[in-house]
Amino acid sequence: MELKETKDLMCSSEYKDRFVAEYLQLKIRRDGLANMLMKYKKGALTFTPKCSYELLYSQLVHMESYLEILEQRAVIEDIPLFMGASYGECK
Repeated sequence: MELKETKDLMCSSEYKDRFVAEYLQLKIRRDGLANMLMKYKKGALTFTPKCSYELLYSQLVHMESYLEILEQRAVIEDIPLFMGASYGECK
C-alpha cells in the first residue's frame, strides 16, 4: 500500500476511517524508515543523511510505540485495521 491509497479514508467524515488512515500512513512511514535504516547500516543508501543513525532509530522506536497505541485503541473502539474492512469514501 502507498500513502496515496489512504486519501479517501483520510478525508472521510467517519472518524473510524480517519483512524484507519492514520494507522496505515504511520505503518507505511515506519516501514520506509526501517528499510532506510537497514540500508544505512549496510552503507547502501543512495544519499548521505544529515541525521545520525541513532536519531533516526529513535524516531523508529517512537513510531512503533505509536502504532502499538493505535492498535490498542482500535481494539477498545472496535475499529478493524485489516485490509478487508469496509470503509467509507470521500464525498
